[in-house]
Formats: sequence, C-alpha cells, structure tokens
Amino acid sequence: MMYVNIRSIREDSDITQQEMAKLLNVSQNTYSQYETGKIEWTASSLIKIADYFDVSVDYLLDRTENKK
Repeated sequence: MMYVNIRSIREDSDITQQEMAKLLNVSQNTYSQYETGKIEWTASSLIKIADYFDVSVDYLLDRTENKK
C-alpha cells in the first residue's frame, strides 16, 4: 500500500530516497519499493521515519492529518 504522507514529508524536507535508504539501512531500490507500495513497510522502518521527522506513525500511514 502506498502512503502519501511518507513521500510528501520526505520531498517537503528536500531529502532524497537515497538519504532515506541510508537512514533505514536499505538500498535505494528497496526504499523506492516501500514508497511506491510494492513492498510493505516494516514497523521498525516506520518508527525510524516517524522519529526522524518528529511525527506520529499514524500520520505517516495517512490515518490522521495531525502530525503528532
């Protein structure tokens, strides 16, 4: 499943897929597949992204518009 807020927050912060892949310790190709919904996000990856951007996992998963 593709989650719009994950890509949006990355792009709004001018961070590349390569930089996010490094943060998550995965290849850029794997990160791209996460972002496009070809493979499912892992819980640990979502938590790392949420912590990095100081937002909630629910926000990343498009379950709320409230970033906290």
